[in-house]
Amino acid sequence: MKKVAIPVVQGRLSEYFGQCNHYEIFEIAGKKIKSNAIEVPPYKELVRLPEWAAQQGITDIIAYKVDKKIISLFSSHKINLFVGIAINTPQNLIEDYLSGSLRSDERIIQELTNS
Repeated sequence: MKKVAIPVVQGRLSEYFGQCNHYEIFEIAGKKIKSNAIEVPPYKELVRLPEWAAQQGITDIIAYKVDKKIISLFSSHKINLFVGIAINTPQNLIEDYLSGSLRSDERIIQELTNS
């Protein structure tokens, strides 16, 4: 079973991972959504979000931009990041995730890997 988190602002994927109103978390069994819930972390410190995500059992995170300083923290908790994903609604993004059609914006990937 997988748990996929999407940071949300105004009903859409948040441009910046740590600056969202809440996370929509989808529990996935096979290729089907088993459940979904809205969660708000108890703290805002960016460096604590990977630990919080791990405690929630999150296995994957769909994001647009992520501070590269915390990417290794997600990795240390065995959480997969899908970065540079086009801003859309959580429902559309989870459908793309399930169908294997999530696509990263190469410009965002370049930003994260070159600086």
